[in-house]
Amino acid sequence: MKEHITVTKADHVATVVIDRPPHNHVNAVLVNALADVFEELGRDDDVRAIVLATAGKVFCGGADLTGDKPLADESGESETPALYRGAYRLFAATKPVVVAVQGAAVGAGLGLALVGDFRVAAPEARFSANFVTLGFHAGFGITATLPRVVGEQHASLMLQTGRRVKAEDALRFGLVDEIAPLADLRAAAERLAGEIAANAPLAVEATRATLRGDLAEAVRTRTEHERAEQDRLMQTADFREGIKAVGERRKGDFVRG
Repeated sequence: MKEHITVTKADHVATVVIDRPPHNHVNAVLVNALADVFEELGRDDDVRAIVLATAGKVFCGGADLTGDKPLADESGESETPALYRGAYRLFAATKPVVVAVQGAAVGAGLGLALVGDFRVAAPEARFSANFVTLGFHAGFGITATLPRVVGEQHASLMLQTGRRVKAEDALRFGLVDEIAPLADLRAAAERLAGEIAANAPLAVEATRATLRGDLAEAVRTRTEHERAEQDRLMQTADFREGIKAVGERRKGDFVRG
């Protein structure tokens, strides 16, 4: 999956771009390949900050849990364990990350955006923790990472309603740090990363580590619980209805079953 990832470096900033058409869906292989890249950049002393971006109109449409059996669990039944191991590795990365969000960040795509220390969004960006609209439980560590960024109340609102949040609202409650025109989005993210990279790198990394504390371990622990709830809910009629409703472009008719 590294064929879907490109890396460029300039002025102590590495820009990492995911290009997996049509909607940059993530799966276990892609997330672990991205974690490999982050770990390689972590060992590169010339890199002081990372920009994470994606190609196309959609930042990330969520998780694609089909295929890629080499990174599935031992039974081959589910990719989720490997996907979430990759998520843990991303949150354990040591360099500051600025995420450029140009469009929809949905489900696991929102989880990917939350990997960043900062998010720069275009006005066209939308953020959605849409899991409950599918009869599903949130994943990718979002139940740990989203409240940390926006607070328990805003996180609960997003997670329990599944509503889409516009860029200006995301800025208002702290999910987004800056809004930039779409044409200038990546450059704006690189400017913020450059502002970070202009400082003493050891001091930045130490300060970041102190601020993040046990975030990576919290993601590891929380994804174990999220996975258990996802496995349970996948057996329900409501989950089957949620998936069917999405395919038919309608709201689900849920029955608590």
